[in-house]
Amino acid sequence: MSQLYVGSEVGQLKRVLLHRPERALNHLTPSNYKDLLFDDVLAVERAGEEHDQFAQTLRDQGVDVLLLHDLLAETLAIPEAKTWLLDVQVGEYRLGYQFAGDVRKYLNELNNEELAHILLGGLSYIDFPVQSSSMMQAMHERTDFIIDPLPNHLFTRDTSCWIYGGVSLNPMAKPARQRETNHLRAIYRWHPIFAGADFLTYLGAEQRDYDNAMVEGGDVLVIGNGAVLVGMSERTTPQGVEALARNLFKHGQAKEVIAINLPKHRSCMHLDTVMTHMDIDTFSVYPQVMRKDLQSWRLINKGNGEVEVKEADYFLHAIEKALDLPQLNIITTGGDSFEAEREQWNDANNVLTVRPGVVIGYEGNVYTNEKYDKAGIKVLPIPGDQLGRGRGGARCMSCPIERDGV
Repeated sequence: MSQLYVGSEVGQLKRVLLHRPERALNHLTPSNYKDLLFDDVLAVERAGEEHDQFAQTLRDQGVDVLLLHDLLAETLAIPEAKTWLLDVQVGEYRLGYQFAGDVRKYLNELNNEELAHILLGGLSYIDFPVQSSSMMQAMHERTDFIIDPLPNHLFTRDTSCWIYGGVSLNPMAKPARQRETNHLRAIYRWHPIFAGADFLTYLGAEQRDYDNAMVEGGDVLVIGNGAVLVGMSERTTPQGVEALARNLFKHGQAKEVIAINLPKHRSCMHLDTVMTHMDIDTFSVYPQVMRKDLQSWRLINKGNGEVEVKEADYFLHAIEKALDLPQLNIITTGGDSFEAEREQWNDANNVLTVRPGVVIGYEGNVYTNEKYDKAGIKVLPIPGDQLGRGRGGARCMSCPIERDGV
């Protein structure tokens, strides 16, 4: 029997959660893409084809690929799950008492496949066939959304992240992504794969206001040996890191958390866009961001619920100490400074490690991929002309659910 456990970033990847982009990208337009946290509109069919190649590359490596849409539709087949999801995603304070009731009634009568499409991809007023007695329809344009699309679900890494023997259901930073977490709450609670499984939940089991404690999975690296590396980016806060660390320690799942204070720029939105773990002692790093002078801390489990916080002199030294390694092998982004900046923007550093020394990355990052190859890292290339426009690579688009330690 498989076990829900992620023991590292680089051990053999066995099972992963992906989301094939579909209806939500059709709803991405030049007038709304910035509100939906994208930098551009995508060619939807091409993006889907590229994603299929990503999924197939994983399957060819013996990885079991789960798709979010399928899991959500299967979860909606469970009446309790369906009722809960419609209540939280189409709440009366979101849409008003009367209109929320009318929308829920309409959605409740759809088949589970179609309902999953709408919850993930959105519903506009023009597509709502019911005339409600509420004021809402008269006050909105026909192209306004009743349910906003969730195109960022493509990046399954962020919404939930598995760390050793449990999962963090992440309190997301941006309103455009906060509803995503409810889908994972429902799946992990009711879907047959997870309902009877033995795993811990560190953060986010219940729907509540986490205030300033925000965590996104792109900032969380399970580096092994009981250590977790977390970036404090524009999306993950010190309060979120502390809440996560305390819960990891409380459940005996980690010995220490290393926290790095990152610049708050979109170009390094998450730690994994500027640093990923590729082999037991090897990391890819974008040196223009991951500088020696970045503040970092070690949060250490003292036992009895106490956390000791120590400032670290240099994050690489803190990682070496946590992993009991004499020295890390660092591979920097390829090309001259212009090429390196372009390739980092196109997620050259955001690779997904399948097993030690074998990674999946975008084929367009030729300088960096060549550098990885020369350093003994095998790159399995995937196309990313469209997918990359969402500012996320193979690591961003994957949520490991089962992976060996090292």
